Amino acid sequence: MLASSLRAKGCKGTTVARATATTTTTTGGWTPRTTTRVAGSRAGGTSAKNGAWIRTSRRGASRNQTAMSVQLSQDELKKQAAWKAVEYVKSGMRVGLGTGSTAAFAVARVGELLSNGTLTDIVCVPTSVATQQQAESLGIPLATLDEVPKLDVAIDGADEVDPALNVVKGRGGALLREKMVEMASDSFVCIVDETKLVSGLGGSKLAMPVEIVQFCWKYNLERLRSLEEVAGCEAKLRMDGDAPYVTDNSNYIVDLYFEEPIKDSYAAAKAISALEGVVDHGLFLDMVTTCIIAGSDGVIVKEK
Repeated sequence: MLASSLRAKGCKGTTVARATATTTTTTGGWTPRTTTRVAGSRAGGTSAKNGAWIRTSRRGASRNQTAMSVQLSQDELKKQAAWKAVEYVKSGMRVGLGTGSTAAFAVARVGELLSNGTLTDIVCVPTSVATQQQAESLGIPLATLDEVPKLDVAIDGADEVDPALNVVKGRGGALLREKMVEMASDSFVCIVDETKLVSGLGGSKLAMPVEIVQFCWKYNLERLRSLEEVAGCEAKLRMDGDAPYVTDNSNYIVDLYFEEPIKDSYAAAKAISALEGVVDHGLFLDMVTTCIIAGSDGVIVKEK
């Protein structure tokens, strides 16, 4: 287990304190025993049992934290997971760089380690224009899959993670390039905070993106809505102000919203991909090899 020191922000009216977090690695089953001890109290945890994530609590923990308690912000949790993920990057590797708020912390960390000489001789493939621009600003050597078709590791966030480490990605709009880069990688290290854990994909009731061509987008939106494999979903064209959102690949995105988790994600993925005009979808199945989850009680690493 790896112990690390975190700086945590106090609740309103409290002072900043230090919390000690423990990293636990699990394989197969999901039985984390990680805790963060702050000011003599114990924090609750997150686990998965019988195929579903469950929130656990410690005896004596209060829903309303006292002045002595410390609560990590979501950004701090994302940074904690991202820094742990970058430990999987070694000198000489070819690395895929993900897109989004969590992945941005990993990109920044890679740039820092290159700058101070801890990492050398790496080449990175970005998954979006935004990530490319961030990496260039940090002096990270970049390439494309045309130039480096085989990668050692990809680091990226996710919008949802189920207990089997299947994920939903693409709410940031980069799902096609993300999937291409991550499929070209020997390992995919997924980094999330505990708010992204769901019992089944679609369970957050937030968007499950599908990238489609612009041509006859209404036609494809209606076909997506009527698929039996995603029955009951609401399909909406993603907008950017008054105009449709356009991806880095000049495509549109249709977001699918579910009231209940998708019954069979594999069947849904196959049915969506079979529609002409669909470029790709945000169901990333059997792709994650390692998932790093940061919670208020520390970091948990789950290996596939």
